[in-house]
Amino acid sequence: MSDYRKYLEPTAAAQLNGIDLKAKMVVEGFITGLHKSPYHGFSVEFAEHRPYRAGDEVKNIDWKVYGRSNRYYVKQYEEEINLRSTVLVDISASMAFASEGHIPKVEYASYLAASLSYLMMKQRDSVGLALYDNEVQTYLPSKSKPSYLNLILKELEAVKPTGETETAKALDKLADQIKRRGLIIIISDFFDDVDSISSALKHFRHKENEVIVFQLLDPRELDFDFGRTAKFVDLESGEEMATNSHQLKDAYQQKMKDFTKQIRDVCHSQKVDYNLVVTSDPFDKAMREFLSKRAKV
Repeated sequence: MSDYRKYLEPTAAAQLNGIDLKAKMVVEGFITGLHKSPYHGFSVEFAEHRPYRAGDEVKNIDWKVYGRSNRYYVKQYEEEINLRSTVLVDISASMAFASEGHIPKVEYASYLAASLSYLMMKQRDSVGLALYDNEVQTYLPSKSKPSYLNLILKELEAVKPTGETETAKALDKLADQIKRRGLIIIISDFFDDVDSISSALKHFRHKENEVIVFQLLDPRELDFDFGRTAKFVDLESGEEMATNSHQLKDAYQQKMKDFTKQIRDVCHSQKVDYNLVVTSDPFDKAMREFLSKRAKV
């Protein structure tokens, strides 16, 4: 593994100072591992033709094509077809959880959101950010100005998980706030009512947005491997419970398997891309899924 590639590991990225450096090193590590760089369309270069539409600049009509076809076509440029994206990050109290040896979910989510934003800005995509718990706490509409990345990173640097989870309620509000259709990237543990989440995703899709979901969990939230006895604390209510985790393990694993399947099925029913990510996963897993989705939009 090269010096850059090591920063794809969450614990290595966490050792760096400043989220701007973390994002840069994660993206550099990601690009190092690709056979072909996704950094295309940097300059405003001719891309393709499309039919003339009312309101188009007459100067962009390709008269040579008109001479051959007797139809009006305009030159379309790379900057016209770049993507408009908004990254939505769950910062509710449940996202503060971290088992031994792993970074908190909200920290992983912030690094991933920062890295995706950095990568998209390099591609001259427009990027926006929303942070939410039971309400929308921060909303930055998508822009492509390079200096805008600093504002996005500043917000992610200051993230502190708080509040109860009401993912569906917050997503519904954001679906109304985001006025122009594009790609919506949601990073959350989705600890909420599944039917309400389905309704919120439907709201985004009704507005003709493409959506990619990253359900982010800690490894112990999946395998419940806490040893024989453990004390559990609800991060949102503060309620504590001591129990023999070994006795609960099989039942818990089945419940969690059923829950993640429900979220996945809801996404698929809404034609939303679903990805399960755990905080032990290198960041390139999620970033590859993003590039795959971007290529289809």
